[in-house]
Amino acid sequence: MPRRLRPVGLDFLVTAPVRHVFVREVAAPPEAVFQALAVDVEQWPAWFGSITRARPTRGGAGRVVQLQGGFRMVETILAADASTRYVYRVDVTNAPGVRALVEEWHLTPIGTGTRVRWTFAVEPRGLMRFLFRHGRRGLGKSFDTAVRNLDRRLSGTKA
Repeated sequence: MPRRLRPVGLDFLVTAPVRHVFVREVAAPPEAVFQALAVDVEQWPAWFGSITRARPTRGGAGRVVQLQGGFRMVETILAADASTRYVYRVDVTNAPGVRALVEEWHLTPIGTGTRVRWTFAVEPRGLMRFLFRHGRRGLGKSFDTAVRNLDRRLSGTKA
């Protein structure tokens, strides 16, 4: 059953009750990483394993994302600053136990590559409080695998 989440803004990235931040470096330049994140939305399933389908909506101002397990999210893009960051908020989802959720992908040039920092900011409810507070390892593994796959994809190498 779809639920509307609390409409939080960019400040939620700092004020969220649960925040997980992960960092990984890739060989691709920030422009290529940003293109993959913000423009080539429909290609996310090719490198982010938990995503089964993604498509932009509202002329790029939103997205619809489907995850493994049948979870669906309708999102609003909060920031798409070319080659530096991509931020979105989940507005509606059928996933249980979430009041608010914002994710930020922050890109920093390092030599010819990019430092990718992903912030997962959530206000969980009920049992999900425990799971999100203690789920850092699983989220980190998902991030690490996705960014490694993205790096291989952008460099043209195989896994």
